[in-house]
Amino acid sequence: MRYAAIDSWIVAKRDLIHWVREPVRVFANLAYPIISVLIFGLVFGSAMNVFGGGDYIEFLLPGMFGQTIAFGIASTIMMVSMDADRGVTDRFRASPMSQTGVVAGRSIADLVNSSLELLVLALCGLVIGWSFHDGLLNALLAFALFLWLRFALVWVGIYLGLLVKPEAAQASWMFLFPLTMFANTFVSPELMPGWLRVVAEWNPLSSTVAAARELFGNPGVGGDSWAAQNSLLLAVLWPAVFVAIFWPLSVLKYRDLSR
Repeated sequence: MRYAAIDSWIVAKRDLIHWVREPVRVFANLAYPIISVLIFGLVFGSAMNVFGGGDYIEFLLPGMFGQTIAFGIASTIMMVSMDADRGVTDRFRASPMSQTGVVAGRSIADLVNSSLELLVLALCGLVIGWSFHDGLLNALLAFALFLWLRFALVWVGIYLGLLVKPEAAQASWMFLFPLTMFANTFVSPELMPGWLRVVAEWNPLSSTVAAARELFGNPGVGGDSWAAQNSLLLAVLWPAVFVAIFWPLSVLKYRDLSR
């Protein structure tokens, strides 16, 4: 375990150094959520309604946190796929390194990056009128739920990155966009058509966003479905299921990788 932890940190530091040396990519990753908040909150916000009443910007920010976390999986898929395609992963496998540590290092680096994105987005939200109302501890718990979901999605991204070529990895945005839109991120599920409401309420992203809204004290909390009434429980269980499935799959795929 000690050597696995050391190897995990070495790989994580390598990935973080890459981000430092690519400031344009880091800036783009941070700029996108900020621009989205300004567009949806200030341009479209006056035309949007929150089911049950409330300020749309306060409803929007937890949804933007969730979308930012979900979109991060595209970067994971791309970077892992590029490393495998360029032979970097093969060099890791030929080195006396922990096999678990190599893939775990990627998850650590992604969590650091996601924490920075959430911080920048939260500061932007505070500037335009968003706030949390149920205390600092509950707010920190809400951010912890977002990072817990990100940790789970990292393993999904690592597995898919080891599975596909970089060309296919670039198409991941096509699937992530509807995943984040068919949810409670921008619109209350109660305002959606019946079948889409069911999809949105049972979307794992919706559970984390709804739980975060409750912890922040933001509007948009509630609903008469089991998923809506147990969002905090599902916000813990959905990522746990993803980790239980994709962590071992990622390690096994890494061990058996052949390109």
